[in-house]
Amino acid sequence: MTHYERMLKGMLYDPRVDEILDEQFPFQDKLWEFNQLKPSDVEKKEQYMKEVFAECGENCYIELPFNANWGGHHVHFGSDIYANSNLTLVDDGHIYVGDKVMFGPYVTIATANHPIDPELRAKGLQYNKDVYIGENTWIGSGVVIVPGVKVGKNVVIGAGSIVTKDIPDNVVAVGNPCRVLREVSEHDREYYYKSDKIDWNEID
Repeated sequence: MTHYERMLKGMLYDPRVDEILDEQFPFQDKLWEFNQLKPSDVEKKEQYMKEVFAECGENCYIELPFNANWGGHHVHFGSDIYANSNLTLVDDGHIYVGDKVMFGPYVTIATANHPIDPELRAKGLQYNKDVYIGENTWIGSGVVIVPGVKVGKNVVIGAGSIVTKDIPDNVVAVGNPCRVLREVSEHDREYYYKSDKIDWNEID
C-alpha cells in the first residue's frame, strides 16, 4: 500500500514522500494565487472554491487570507457559508461543513495529527481524522477544532474555545476544553444581546 493510499484510509503515513507532495504542491500554488485576489474579486473567489474544493455550494464567501494544507481540496462546503479572515483548514483529511455556517476570524480546523510515541513522531509520520460541522452553526473567533470532532447543527462555539470532543445539536459551547454551556432556548428568540430585544417586526 502506498503512503498516499494510507493517507486516504486515515492510517499512519509519511506526508513528505514525493507521491504526496506531487499531488499537494499544485493545490498550494493555486492557494497562493487565490490569496492575491482583491476583496472585490468575488467571482474569482467563487471560481476557486468550485474548482479546488471537494464540494462547494452556492453563495460561499471567504475573507482572505485563507490557509489550507491542500488548498481546500479536501474541504466540503455546503451553501451560504461565510468565513472571516485567516481561516486555517488543515485539510490533509476531509472537512465537512453544512449550509449557513459562519466562521469568525482566526479559526483553525485540523484533521492531521501525529502519534504520541516519540519514535514514530521522529519518523515524521502522521494520520488524519475527518471533521464534521453541522448546518447553521457559528464558530467564534479564534476557535480551534481538533481532528475527528463532530460539531452539531444550530450550535454556537464561543470565541477562543478548543473543541476536543463532539458537540451536540442546538447548544452554546465554550471553553478549553470546550464544554456545553447551555441549550439554545426561547430566551434567544427574544434577546440578541443581554437585555437588547430582537425587533422581529422590523427584520422579517
